[in-house]
Amino acid sequence: MTLLDRDGVRLTLDDDGSVATVTLANPAKRNAQTFALWRALAESGRLLPGTVRVVVVRAEGQSFSAGLDRRAFTPEGIDGEPSVMELAAREDGGESAIAEFQEGFTWLRRNDIVTVAAVQGHAIGAGFQLALACDLRVCADDVRFAMRETALGIVPDLTGTHPLVALVGYARALEICVTGRFVQAEEAERTGLANLVVPAAELDAAARDLTAAVLAAPRDAVIETKALLKDAAGRTLDEQRAAERAAQSRRLRDLAGLSD
Repeated sequence: MTLLDRDGVRLTLDDDGSVATVTLANPAKRNAQTFALWRALAESGRLLPGTVRVVVVRAEGQSFSAGLDRRAFTPEGIDGEPSVMELAAREDGGESAIAEFQEGFTWLRRNDIVTVAAVQGHAIGAGFQLALACDLRVCADDVRFAMRETALGIVPDLTGTHPLVALVGYARALEICVTGRFVQAEEAERTGLANLVVPAAELDAAARDLTAAVLAAPRDAVIETKALLKDAAGRTLDEQRAAERAAQSRRLRDLAGLSD
């Protein structure tokens, strides 16, 4: 299903029942992103069938995504879209538009699905944040992550700062963001940005293997486990113990056929 096909920017959503694949398909522009693409990403989350357990986010070509199309920063903007300057001139300073754009990224963290980013080549700015929005990242050995927003005088605002700090810690996250440097495959795997690094030719196969491993476990157990782990950092030990007990009680009752 094609959710967006405008000005060379394409986004597709396909599913086979249990697995959905979201594909950025503008390789000629290294899958540069637009405001329309972010709205289409949000729509893909709304259209996701209830049978889907795993979502794979991938991209065609040599790069995952080079980030926001630089035309958005010009006075002319992108056809049919406001420019960044026009957003800034709105009464709320563009906050409502940013909130809408963020929806394209936040649904990837839903508890009822596990999301996997298959990342190759450049993943810069919005591309880096799209990879960070997913639960797991399988990366090609040519991957190059970078957060370039600060160099443009702006900040990362597509929900990427929270997972970046959670994965690599405050000091390294700050250094990555304010310097805009590249994080390559070895460092990404060592610091936890990448769950797995494979040769570029094996990326799609590795993503399929990880997907199959996730699907091997019962869905409800995966959902409960994801919720426990995702919220653990914000709980005290006693709160986490209580959450574990409640989750396990639900699972045991379900297995015993005692669920409501």
